[in-house]
Amino acid sequence: MSGKFKKQLSLMDLTFIGLGAIFGSGWLFAASHVSAIAGPAGIFSWLLGGFAVLLLGIVYCELGAALPRAGGVVRYPVYSHGPLLGYLMGFITLIAFSSLVAIEVVASRQYAAAWFPGLTQAGSSDPTAAGWLVQFGLLCLFFLLNYRSVKTFAKANNLISLFKFVVPLLVIGVLFSFFKPENFSAQGFAPFGLSGVEMAVSAGGVIFAYLGLTPIISVASEVKNPQRTIPFALILSVLLSTAIYVLLQTAFLGGVPTEMLANGWAGVSRELALPYRDIALALGVGWLAYLVVADAVISPSGCGNIYMNATPRVVYGWAQTGTFFKVFTRVDEKSGIPRPALWLTFGLSVFWTLPFPSWEALINVVSAALVLSYAVAPVSVAALRRSAPGMPRPFQVKGMGVLGPLSFVIAALIVYWSGWGTVSWLLGLQILMFVVYLLCGRFVPTRHLDLRRQVRSSAWLIGFYAVTIALSWLGSFGGIGVLAHPFDTLAVAVCAMGIYYWGAATGVPAHLVRLTGDDESDAEADEADGRRPLGGYAQASS
Repeated sequence: MSGKFKKQLSLMDLTFIGLGAIFGSGWLFAASHVSAIAGPAGIFSWLLGGFAVLLLGIVYCELGAALPRAGGVVRYPVYSHGPLLGYLMGFITLIAFSSLVAIEVVASRQYAAAWFPGLTQAGSSDPTAAGWLVQFGLLCLFFLLNYRSVKTFAKANNLISLFKFVVPLLVIGVLFSFFKPENFSAQGFAPFGLSGVEMAVSAGGVIFAYLGLTPIISVASEVKNPQRTIPFALILSVLLSTAIYVLLQTAFLGGVPTEMLANGWAGVSRELALPYRDIALALGVGWLAYLVVADAVISPSGCGNIYMNATPRVVYGWAQTGTFFKVFTRVDEKSGIPRPALWLTFGLSVFWTLPFPSWEALINVVSAALVLSYAVAPVSVAALRRSAPGMPRPFQVKGMGVLGPLSFVIAALIVYWSGWGTVSWLLGLQILMFVVYLLCGRFVPTRHLDLRRQVRSSAWLIGFYAVTIALSWLGSFGGIGVLAHPFDTLAVAVCAMGIYYWGAATGVPAHLVRLTGDDESDAEADEADGRRPLGGYAQASS
């Protein structure tokens, strides 16, 4: 039975969704990885990551307020550039979101092994059979919490969030009482140079730790007063998380016993594999180690629960574009939950745990995939301003001429810094999916938008993928080193700037792509929010 989404989420609910998605396993593991890659200069990695996500969040504010849509991260590219771009973003976002659910339960199990060693294989971070069953049980719990209603999910998330923020604040306070300023100069402030700071953003888990904005956009159809609530929640989530992350990293750097640094920062991630738990034990603060483990089970679980909620909305949004199976557009009439999409999310999240991966093995790929899904937003905003200048924009970004290209360039750099091993197969897979779409294009219902027009409007993204792969192979982040640092980073920035303007100039005319009223639920949402429905294929500027 087909129903509609129910507007039940408040500003507090939405802010906690954002913060809860941001504070998952990232804060628990990233501090030691960042230190091992960048040393004390890793503080700047957190500032750079926070700045990048804030820029992208501000850009998303315009889209989320103007077009509050379930699975908006997939649907905005359709509105600006057509179904082909939405198809590519839908594929990569589904991979990223569904695997995120799995990553968070893996992180919970790894920390829980501090109490129950039988959950993890000796000498590795892989689960035993019992450990995998614990992961599966958590996934079942997330599924059940999201099956009933979005309000049930929100209440559970708010309770979890209140607890999970108390422990990081306690960690900051305790570690600062053991603060050793000499740690910041013992091996040099930036022992691995600027490239270490850059690499830590991707490979150290910084950008992964920050990327919790898309769940806010994904539930936009279920938010009360979305034009005001979405921008507030997005910006507040990023600012609060940046402040806490920088304080956590600073406290960790200053709290590490100085004798552990005799051989440099590179070995810190091995000696402090569970960073805050291990450092608390090294400092003799057993009660804090106990709380960290408790929070380490709860925080990733809360984050995994959020992505179990957000991913079905992405699946729903992808299905609404017409380039994914129509059955996933069904919304249960009583609960307002897209249950077929929820079942798919559950199945995929279980699948990602089957190879028995560790947190470290998945983090780089997922970070790059998430940033790719974010990177399209500034191009979509710029294209829609050209094609639909009359569309109501309750929140309009000021200085888009600077913020747009800057945010896209930073996103491109983060993807590049993830290294050749990640870039080659992830972007190569996207190009393969583009070829698959071309081969099956005649079967995709695109109404007034033919395949040739879709390819013309999406060619900039394929160009971006190809250029990034080539520069990654030639560059110094896992490539052959023909382009030395920082010239490789400069080359990526220059190419990304050109591709941004290419994408902004090749958007689809508004009369060829639906901007609102995609289905009955969206049309009713427009009317309830006081927006003038633009109707099927109507000119937004009329």
